Amino acid sequence: MKGGAPAASDGRAQVAGRWVRCAGCGAIVYVPRLTRALGVCPDCGHHHRLRAAERLGHLLDPGSFTAAPDRVRSVDPLGFRDRMPYPERLAKARESTGLDDAVVRGRGTVQGRPVVAAVMDFAFLGGSMGSAVGEAVTRAAEEALATRTPLLLVVASGGARMQEGCLSLMQMAKTAQAVRACARAGVLTVSVLTDPTFGGVTASFATLADIVLAEPRALIGFAGPRVIESATGRALPEGFQTAEYLREHGMVDRVEPRANLRPVLARLLALCAPRAADAGRYEAPPRPDAPPRDAWQTVRFARDIGRPTTLDYIGMMCTDFVELHGDRLHGDDPAVVGGPARLGGRNVMVVGHQKAHDTAGLVARNFGMPHPEGYRKAVRLMRLAERLGLPVVTLVDTQGAAAGVGAEERGQAWAIAESIAAMAELTVPVVTTVIGEGGSGGALALAVADRVLMLEHACYSVISPESCSVILCGDPGRAAAMAGALRLTAPELLRLGVADGVVPEPGGGAQHAPEDAADALKAAVLAALHELDGLDGAELVARRHARFRDLGVVADV
Repeated sequence: MKGGAPAASDGRAQVAGRWVRCAGCGAIVYVPRLTRALGVCPDCGHHHRLRAAERLGHLLDPGSFTAAPDRVRSVDPLGFRDRMPYPERLAKARESTGLDDAVVRGRGTVQGRPVVAAVMDFAFLGGSMGSAVGEAVTRAAEEALATRTPLLLVVASGGARMQEGCLSLMQMAKTAQAVRACARAGVLTVSVLTDPTFGGVTASFATLADIVLAEPRALIGFAGPRVIESATGRALPEGFQTAEYLREHGMVDRVEPRANLRPVLARLLALCAPRAADAGRYEAPPRPDAPPRDAWQTVRFARDIGRPTTLDYIGMMCTDFVELHGDRLHGDDPAVVGGPARLGGRNVMVVGHQKAHDTAGLVARNFGMPHPEGYRKAVRLMRLAERLGLPVVTLVDTQGAAAGVGAEERGQAWAIAESIAAMAELTVPVVTTVIGEGGSGGALALAVADRVLMLEHACYSVISPESCSVILCGDPGRAAAMAGALRLTAPELLRLGVADGVVPEPGGGAQHAPEDAADALKAAVLAALHELDGLDGAELVARRHARFRDLGVVADV
């Protein structure tokens, strides 16, 4: 699929004996050296194709893999013949690969954690999906579901097995419904997309996994690049259909070098376990009874560029965190970050607005103001948490949602509405903390929670004081007065019932002692989660509904 010397089925061209020519850069590489590097060229980093056995060897614990006892093979349902009869083609593929078909499945462990694995082998008829591939993947998913064991899919395929006609097409539906059944039951599914992954495999089980990883520079898509160029008559963009291109466009969670895959998989398996061992008991810090402070000073504190960001708090509060990316629709918004994390002995899904501490970082993160894809990513992660039984912890710090033509074209209002509604319906505990500025619907979209906490110097408002001053007074100079009128400080919002608790900050604010602030925040969040333990999904939803139903003050007439 890539440039370089003509390659064999494993993507390498034999030169002489123990030397091969790299399919990426053309360099001559010593085979034992390439093997030690897991098939990654030491000169250019090109990831050569691996056989299924090699994949299992580097992803699973040594000696842990046990092949499934029930094996399947494709037959010839159509009496198909091209340059040779299909049965003859199958026989040659079996003889050359030693495989029954293009999938090897069984059970094993990744750093001690059990998985059901289905690994595709491109050397068998280009990893094409016929009835046997569909059946093997489906059986793997069904075993994962029956035993509640995470499902690991390693994918390499050129597409459909044309020699089986429409029966090959039907495997897309068969495998898709099997993987979705795991999702509905809260059984984690992880796919690793390798070079190449195309056609009906990409458009079915490969991309329906809860978490989608990819190897660097792997070519991934539905139609192949030559087909697209022929159909459009246009040259393709640089890097088109590579793993990196798809990561940028929100289609995969992470692009990981081959050597990183096993440790990343192990971390994901650990962090996505529905209930970690003893979560411990934490006492919430006392609510401060300090007198109301100047509201405008609070706004300025909340906006201080030195205040800890969501990623700062995650780094200080959590012992592990794997950031996931993309909305699976348009892109990955750096203004929203999230992923599974280990917090005080329990696993949670953390999602939050992300700012930065310098101008370049703030620009890159759009000053923490999300686009629609940011909210859609957040909803995707929260729904994954619900399926896995993980509590959701959100950190709010945004002036508001991004404003602009692109955001409107991509449905900003729809994305915010969907996030608000989705959070209201989550059947797992949800705890929100406003860590800085909580601005308008852009903040509420991550704050429909069972418990809403605020840091002492945070603010939360329907609109910024400056905008309020312009709209209502026709004068931007009255922002300080409007800040007071809006009652946007933590003590005021505690009184109004919008906030459930105020987390004290160190003297001078969280920006002056970030670790102390993180300790207080961690204790408060864990205390809130502990209060919610034991409530079932229906009760959580009912209580959350009642909480927000009761907010507001009216006069009966």
